[in-house]
Amino acid sequence: MTTAEKAAELRRLHTAPELLVVVNVWDVVSATVVAEVPGTTALATASHSIAATFGYADGEQIPRDLMIDMVGRIAGAVDLPVSADLEAGYGDAGETVRRAIGVGIVGANLEDQMKPLPDAVAAVAAVVEAGEAEGVPFVLNARTDAFLKAGDRERRDVIADAVERGRAFLDAGASCVFVPGLLDEPTVTALVEGIGERKVSVINVPGSLPTARLAELGVARVSFGPWTQRATLTYLAGLAQNLYGEGVLPEGVRLLN
Repeated sequence: MTTAEKAAELRRLHTAPELLVVVNVWDVVSATVVAEVPGTTALATASHSIAATFGYADGEQIPRDLMIDMVGRIAGAVDLPVSADLEAGYGDAGETVRRAIGVGIVGANLEDQMKPLPDAVAAVAAVVEAGEAEGVPFVLNARTDAFLKAGDRERRDVIADAVERGRAFLDAGASCVFVPGLLDEPTVTALVEGIGERKVSVINVPGSLPTARLAELGVARVSFGPWTQRATLTYLAGLAQNLYGEGVLPEGVRLLN
């Protein structure tokens, strides 16, 4: 598929009746392994995980060139649509997305970091314009950090903020609204009612609702952020401990690289 065709397929997956489940990857080998798992229809990168791979802290500490290089390597290694976590755009969301499209990326997360709403909407519009200029129906999963930065505010006020921002992002051309956080069922229900059915994207973290229930509530997409890498590293740490003890590899290890 061409880049434009992959973007169109990713957009279709966001609007299809089925919940889109994307397992986050952070390098070529994690991407190729997940891509071969039956049921995988698209991939998403995790910026936190890519930064950690190179020894950087999360939060746009990794150089943009290095991030773009890695997401491009991932996109080039698989035949599936790849959405990249591009944090807040590294100072120029439109240019960052233009460069990401150039290396084969067809969708992205973009954080609002609870900046003034007009500034956040302008960043969304810049991304949409970049996709149009490149002839790609780019799939923007516009993220609001309303819950991540909520502090001790009343939940109903935080939901209202998320809904207001989500609607504004959709009006500016975003395909979906990403609301990360540990969200209970009444909160997810309120977000779907306020932002729109099949327009809300969430993250699955320990304690989150099962994906089957998220699908029933009308959520469009669920991802796992850095937790896939954390689960992998947890296994590696346990494996190392066992190897220092028994010194025997477990049965069933597969040749996946």
